[in-house]
Amino acid sequence: MASLAQTFARASLRSSSKRHPNPRLVQLQPSSSYRPLAPSHARRCSSLASSHALTRSSPVRCPKPAVHRPLAARAFHTTNVARHGGIDRPEPGTGLKVHFKDHKGNLIKTVEANEGDDILSIAHEYDIDLEGACEGSVACSTCHVIVDPDHYDLLPEPEDDENDMLDMAFGLTDTSRLGCQVRLTKELDGITCTLPSATRNMFVDGKKPTHH
Repeated sequence: MASLAQTFARASLRSSSKRHPNPRLVQLQPSSSYRPLAPSHARRCSSLASSHALTRSSPVRCPKPAVHRPLAARAFHTTNVARHGGIDRPEPGTGLKVHFKDHKGNLIKTVEANEGDDILSIAHEYDIDLEGACEGSVACSTCHVIVDPDHYDLLPEPEDDENDMLDMAFGLTDTSRLGCQVRLTKELDGITCTLPSATRNMFVDGKKPTHH
């Protein structure tokens, strides 16, 4: 006579067979919400699992993969930025002087502007060929200028978003700034801004805004 344990085992096997005809050959089917992990995320999960197994016996929690967002939906800066626009020319002899030079050091033009005007707007007002593809939103480096050392030291420190764009600027120097972020003060009277020999635009290739 079979023991009670043997009877219980056979009953359990019959019950399992009804649910899965051959339990060893059952294949798991992915659900409709299944999404394969990106290779980089899969490698990260594998690394976490390996290190976790050496220290703990509980299951590893894999971090959620990053959600891709279109470029237009991303924020390029978190600080307030100076946006350029139309400016008023001061009466001759009453404004603050700004000297623009080309990359060879030749004087392009000396102009006058008002306190608070930014270099990019001043350049556009006087038809100086300084690009500003992102129109002052600190999303490119096309308004990159090289400030003379004496006046550079009088400028406030650049914000992180400006530094990020300057990292992509062509011909970066120790006194490089974005023209859209340099606003005139009385102390900056006589500032010299040299235009680099070329510009690099990572976001708007070849775009030059219309004159405001």
